[in-house]
Amino acid sequence: MTAKVTPMMEQYLALKEEAAGALLFYRMGDFFELFFDDAKEAAGILDIALTSRGEHGGDPVPMCGVPVHAAEGYLARLIKAGCRVAIAEQVETPEEAKERAREEGRPVSKALVKRDIVRFVTAGTLTEEALLEPRRANLLAAICNVRGTIGIATADISTGQMVLEDCAPESLPAALARIAASELVAPDGWEDAPEPADLRDQSEFSSDAGEKQLKTIHGLATLDGLGDFSRAMLAAAGGLIAYLEHAGRGNLPFLLPPVVREPGTHLAMDEATRSSLEIHVSQKGDRSGSLLAAVDRCVTGAGARQLAEDLGAPLALQQPIEQRLALVARLHGDPLLRADLRGILRAIPDIGRAIGRIVAGRGSPRDLGQLRDGLDQARKVQELMAGQSDLPDLLQRLLPALRGHGALVDHLQRALVTSPPTERGQGGYIAEGYDAALDELRGISSNARRAIAAMEARYREDTGIAALKIKHNGVLGYFIEVPSRHADALMTPESGFTHRQTMASAVRFNSIQLHEEATRIAEAGGHALAAEEAHFEDLVSQTIASREPIAATAAALARLDVSAGLAERADEGNWCRPDIAADPLLEITEGRHPVVEAALAASGERFVANDCLLKPDDRLWLVGGPNMGGKSTFLRQNALIVLMAQAGSFVPASRARIGLTDRLFSRVGASDNLAQGRSTFMVEMVETAAILSQATERSFVILDEVGRGTSTYDGLALAWAVVEAVHETNRSRCLFATHYHELSRLVETCDALSLHHVRAREWKGDLVLLHELAEGPADRSYGLAVAKLAGVSKPVLARATQVLGRLEKGRAETGGLAAGLGELPLFAAALEEEETVDPVRERLNGIEVDALSPREALEILYELKRAADSTES
Repeated sequence: MTAKVTPMMEQYLALKEEAAGALLFYRMGDFFELFFDDAKEAAGILDIALTSRGEHGGDPVPMCGVPVHAAEGYLARLIKAGCRVAIAEQVETPEEAKERAREEGRPVSKALVKRDIVRFVTAGTLTEEALLEPRRANLLAAICNVRGTIGIATADISTGQMVLEDCAPESLPAALARIAASELVAPDGWEDAPEPADLRDQSEFSSDAGEKQLKTIHGLATLDGLGDFSRAMLAAAGGLIAYLEHAGRGNLPFLLPPVVREPGTHLAMDEATRSSLEIHVSQKGDRSGSLLAAVDRCVTGAGARQLAEDLGAPLALQQPIEQRLALVARLHGDPLLRADLRGILRAIPDIGRAIGRIVAGRGSPRDLGQLRDGLDQARKVQELMAGQSDLPDLLQRLLPALRGHGALVDHLQRALVTSPPTERGQGGYIAEGYDAALDELRGISSNARRAIAAMEARYREDTGIAALKIKHNGVLGYFIEVPSRHADALMTPESGFTHRQTMASAVRFNSIQLHEEATRIAEAGGHALAAEEAHFEDLVSQTIASREPIAATAAALARLDVSAGLAERADEGNWCRPDIAADPLLEITEGRHPVVEAALAASGERFVANDCLLKPDDRLWLVGGPNMGGKSTFLRQNALIVLMAQAGSFVPASRARIGLTDRLFSRVGASDNLAQGRSTFMVEMVETAAILSQATERSFVILDEVGRGTSTYDGLALAWAVVEAVHETNRSRCLFATHYHELSRLVETCDALSLHHVRAREWKGDLVLLHELAEGPADRSYGLAVAKLAGVSKPVLARATQVLGRLEKGRAETGGLAAGLGELPLFAAALEEEETVDPVRERLNGIEVDALSPREALEILYELKRAADSTES
């Protein structure tokens, strides 16, 4: 016999099926409840108690819940854990549910409040302040393949920004690495869809539907005025908008007109380059230790997000780069103006995200207050900057966006209290004097409360009960409470009091006068809340009407914050303005690594600066020297200087002239990619292959220790061939660090190649790393000296020194590895000599006498005696 399902459980199961794999937050009173497997999963993630409620199918129903007022904090933890959440709210009041039951002929006592899923909360569809990182953009991306072209649509719905682009299939991984979306959607049935992507119905990715949706959203008859959109872009836009409609249950969030990202306008970098340069996060996955952390001096969250975007997608066109640099230079050269500007910016709320919440229908009185204050501060910024002379072109373009909100700001100033609350259910956010009728309703409520206080005093006097109090709670409303010992005096009909509730130590009563005053308070309070709600909706409508100008103001403020922050950082670090040139060169004088320099400065150490002078007839440097000597740092710092310059930043150098770069490649270090079945060497070769197939004469390439993951012969041969290919075929500017001294022979055949090394010297048996770059090849790698610094034991070092001597002798006798790259019997002489080694002498050479105890020395002596006897026999 099948157990009967209760109406509430029937409603829950229907909503759970509709939630399609998401955790279901089911509203019950002041809590969101979760049941069954949802409860088990959420309880484990949130570390909350797992209980049970009733039965289903004969088993207890697992259950857990979170308070509605604290739901955002729990949602943040669930989203961070990779969950999707469906929010099922009560969409009618209990009174409406009872009325519906009467109309349907059902018992009123069993009326169930109707619930519906009002929203899906996912990583890419967040707008709430508590769920977002202030200094990090939150992007949702949709991708699809339309006849061999990949369409990409991205949106940050917290600010409304939307970008459309397309690319070749082989360029998709690099594009996704640059976008770093919080959530990715793609059509189902696409075999090459990247993981992890939420697969949606193929029909949603329609270019015709995407075009129609964009026209409808922005009220346009044609999209021609917005840009030249490919069919792949429009299909991706269709998929993105369809997903947003699904997540919002038909309600679209704030979307600005889409911007087309044209090919060739930004410096291209693949995923490996981004990872090795640690642009946004370090190799440990933290913001600390990244380029962004070392550069960021922004005082607003919007500025920090803009800076992260700039560093992640530097420009590749000279004019916009120069315009950014000119604005930074203007603020760098005027510290007083910069300080005044940053002082105003520091007080500006995140108006971009505030307008996003308001348009999405999730705004609060506090969001309106933030817009009021932020737009008013924007006017002050405009007045400050417009009063300056020699305004750069970029600044002149930004200033108009900072004004034009006077009427809205004035309205919000009159309408709102100084510090509006985040919740509007309790009212209290409309300022006194804005609405006379509302003030009158508040006066009635206030007077009634004073009347209740007077009533309490009178009742105490009339009854002689000093402990009598008039109280209020959400269930009973107002009531009179006395200690139990005084209750009998109020129980008589003549007292004028009626009994309501008996407690353990108190008894509660009502009276006709109290009921009348309570009714007046409730009616006035309800009318006041309704009036405030109406004003709120009116203010929201007026604000939404200005959503695009407000978004433009937010973007202008973010750009000013970035420029002022970069000027501040340049002043701190004594950075210079780079000169952007059209020629393929890289002339950096006293360049430094911004992250390493900051880390050394924190410990009181000085960074050793180095020059890098690449030009068409000297475009490839082979850099040798010991490990830990600074080769990798030198390579990375020059790549970062190129990146920073084209992002519009000053750079850590005393002088920099940088030829405009189209692509930046960094192959510095590698690790296994076990998930894809790739060893360290395979990863290295994949990255190297990408460089050789994509780098151009305008590219900048840094390569570190190519070939070290395989045998000496294979590694040297590969490194040799890669150097020749970069020199002859790609013809890129390139820094190539290596331990293969044999590669120095390439200087004889590659006319644009030169030899350099990081300096080191040995002093009294110890290695001193100078971190200075010098011309010419390295005399040796100092590997054993570095091993000694690392703490390798003396016996092992002694043995290594012995083996090294033999190997070098073999090298000399055979002509070395570079002798035509022929048979190269490097180890032959060493092996032959190994056969004639005296084992007793060999054992003695490996003993550290000072470290032996008397007993150990005696045991070794016996061991040597046995070895000698064995040799003689």
